Amino acid sequence: MCRRRAVPAFPASHEVRVAIRGPATSYQLVIELASPVRCTIGRLGTFDFPAGRYVYTGSARRAFEARITRHLAGAVNRHWHIDYLLAAPGARVVAVVRSRRAECVLNAATAGRAIVPGFGASDCRANCGAHLKFRGAAGTGRAREGRGG
Repeated sequence: MCRRRAVPAFPASHEVRVAIRGPATSYQLVIELASPVRCTIGRLGTFDFPAGRYVYTGSARRAFEARITRHLAGAVNRHWHIDYLLAAPGARVVAVVRSRRAECVLNAATAGRAIVPGFGASDCRANCGAHLKFRGAAGTGRAREGRGG
């Protein structure tokens, strides 16, 4: 189980705002793990996450900004799979991308590979496999997330 850690305030300078028409309904968290971590993800089980950059794609029909704020603040109660990973030592959100594209469309447009089958995709009807993708080593250039729109 990943131990709870103090979460520093998210620096606004790292927030990515994309010009979109209409209200955003999905988002991506660009996450960096400073070192490899073994973490229990709710009922999915225990997994090894290599150090590097990840992109998590999520959505919220209501309280959209509150959902993002909850993720950035490090929720005490772990409800979503991403809550477990964000509580891991060395995990930090380095960017947030908001989009009006459907969650699964945005996820499909994002390169990377699934480390944990089913992660963030409990209610996925598009057979995405996972809504968390591993992008490789951090600091090797800007990750190409499924940008905006």
